Amino acid sequence: MKKLDCLIEKITYQSEETGYHVLQATVEVPEAGDEQVTVVGVFPEVNPGETIRVFGDWFVHPRYGPQFRVDTFERVYPTTLLGIQRYLGSGVLKGVGPVLAERIVNTFKEETLDILDQQPERLREINGIGRSKLERIKHAWIEQKVVQKLMIFLQSQGISTRIAYKIYRTYGERAMDVLEENPFLLASDIHGVGFRTADRIAQQIGIKPDAPQRIQAGLVFVQQQSIGEGSVFQWQNDLVQKGAELLELELEAVKSQLLEMVSRKDCIAERLSGSETDSTAIYLYPMHQAENGLAFYLQQLLSTPRSRLTKRRIPDSASISASSGIQLTESQFCAVDLALTQKVSILTGGPGTGKTTTLRLLVDRIASAGLKVALASPTGRAAKRLSEATGHPASTIHRLLGYSADGTFAQNEENTLDVDLLVIDEASMLDTMLAYQLLRAIDPASHLVLVGDANQLPSVGAGDVLRDLIHSDVVSTTHLDSIFRQEAGSWIIENAHRIQRGEIPILTQESNDFFLFKTEKAERAAELVLDLVENRIPARFGLDPYRDIQVLAPMYRNHAGIDHLNQLLQESLNPEKSGKKEGGIPAARLRLGDKVMQLRNNYQKEVFNGDIGILERVDREDQLVEVRFDEDRLVSYDYSELDELTLAYCISVHKSQGSEYPCVVLPVLTSQYVMLQRNLLYTAVTRARQLVVLVGTKRAIAIAVHNNRAAQRNTALRQRLAAQKGKLSTVEQEPAR
Repeated sequence: MKKLDCLIEKITYQSEETGYHVLQATVEVPEAGDEQVTVVGVFPEVNPGETIRVFGDWFVHPRYGPQFRVDTFERVYPTTLLGIQRYLGSGVLKGVGPVLAERIVNTFKEETLDILDQQPERLREINGIGRSKLERIKHAWIEQKVVQKLMIFLQSQGISTRIAYKIYRTYGERAMDVLEENPFLLASDIHGVGFRTADRIAQQIGIKPDAPQRIQAGLVFVQQQSIGEGSVFQWQNDLVQKGAELLELELEAVKSQLLEMVSRKDCIAERLSGSETDSTAIYLYPMHQAENGLAFYLQQLLSTPRSRLTKRRIPDSASISASSGIQLTESQFCAVDLALTQKVSILTGGPGTGKTTTLRLLVDRIASAGLKVALASPTGRAAKRLSEATGHPASTIHRLLGYSADGTFAQNEENTLDVDLLVIDEASMLDTMLAYQLLRAIDPASHLVLVGDANQLPSVGAGDVLRDLIHSDVVSTTHLDSIFRQEAGSWIIENAHRIQRGEIPILTQESNDFFLFKTEKAERAAELVLDLVENRIPARFGLDPYRDIQVLAPMYRNHAGIDHLNQLLQESLNPEKSGKKEGGIPAARLRLGDKVMQLRNNYQKEVFNGDIGILERVDREDQLVEVRFDEDRLVSYDYSELDELTLAYCISVHKSQGSEYPCVVLPVLTSQYVMLQRNLLYTAVTRARQLVVLVGTKRAIAIAVHNNRAAQRNTALRQRLAAQKGKLSTVEQEPAR
């Protein structure tokens, strides 16, 4: 193989998924001076200004001409003053930008790298480098050297520098030992490293295919995938079969290791009714604890006769209604009464059916009696809407329960919430784990009201809590079905209810808020979406394409998918300008001013899966970005954490739950067939306050409307509640009304 030492000048192209890069580099050619070359291959993250030694060979691309195809590479330290300066200022050292790099090199010349290695204290000789700055530079220099060593091992596995930094920060100097002893720990400890990546490393270091640690890690991965798809447990036979397919091993070898995991309580095996061929459910321990605990604390709440609402006279609904001017139907009055007389009750109904009005009257009744009421929702966006709708403070459930960065909740069974009535809105978003933490923190004498639309998509997390509670026949439920919020000429609410009933939405030229732009092809749909967001909707309705219009999509792939639409919309709404260079945020494809979304719950930062914000600041020297969420909260991210963020010009329907937007634009195409479901279309339409624009075909809409077969989630909450039903009793005394 041929060898070149290349100074990276520019990154022409990079793929986050594959690590494939096209680099423009300077190569020193003997007796000919410097020469510009194109270098292509799979790399971890690299930065302009770095020098790399590449091994490979030349080939001629039919369109782009001569290129050097890289098989392997290694980073090398530059030898010229300009090279050292560019290297230090390239972003490789946190805390050192181009200006400071120039001052360091001007001071120490060719000795610069040796001084960083052996006499870093001498950096204090440079004006502007104090003790704190020095410590940061020293730490960054040591860190990058360790990560360089890690990358020698990891580069062949396609693992990015960002993940290498995470590995280092998790394990420190033990990182290489962990990789060599049990690489499968990466899959559980490091966000962004999955089982398949860990398995590649395991094969590289010689771990046998039938090694117990590999089989057990594979079984955990299969279970985690199932949890990610919404199931709380897996049936044993399915788990063993999927594990054997993943690991390419015999069933008996996989089953043997599963039984070993059960014996150690890493997994819980439980006999359940509900399957003709297999009645053994396998839970990961935390999920079993959550589902079992949720049923236990709910039963405790329902069976405790004491009620905190009996301690003071509560005004009757009629007087509150008369004084406030709120007119309720019989069903709405019934819902209020159930909330006061039953320890746990559910209020459900579609858009415009009066859930918020009912809730406002209920909260006013409790507040006017001097009793304590708390309002909460699963997300910050939903909590803000709840507060605005009721006129009372509301918070996220995590904030209500006092979640701390160490993973614990301040409010629990030993320190319950001091409230008489607790109201949880957007309860369809409650997953099993969060519902468990909520129920264990409720005083058994308190009352709980869950408010939500059971026809929306289920929670992003595992479980189907709201539907399970409704269908358990254990919790008193009020269904509101009379439509109140319906303006003349408006079709959003009417069509939402038609979709929910399995009827095709009305698409009429007389509508001023519900439209279909017809196209069969995904490429044309993408063009239309871009035109609608950038031109047509702002021109006709005066809506801001950045703040007021949210594009939703059923799937990530194809031309009308989330990934491609985000690229188009970013180029249109936030094009690259001076000061917004993508190179400032390596491999993240993010720019200053971008609309971004959090991809997973980060309890330390108090940002959660689906939260949307604006990228307001990029600090290339300290390798940080800042994102503003909820207009009043600025959250910092290290470059190594940027895989928690993605563009949010277009998001999935699932991620939109709990939010409302002035306008929703949604491609609905037959090519999205596998994702077209009634509850998905219903959820998307009900996210819009003023305007819905569909892009696609009536046939695709019909497919979605008529497909009411939602993916089955494995949960046993309903069975657990049914088994405990005989233990339940009524409230000791009805409150005075």
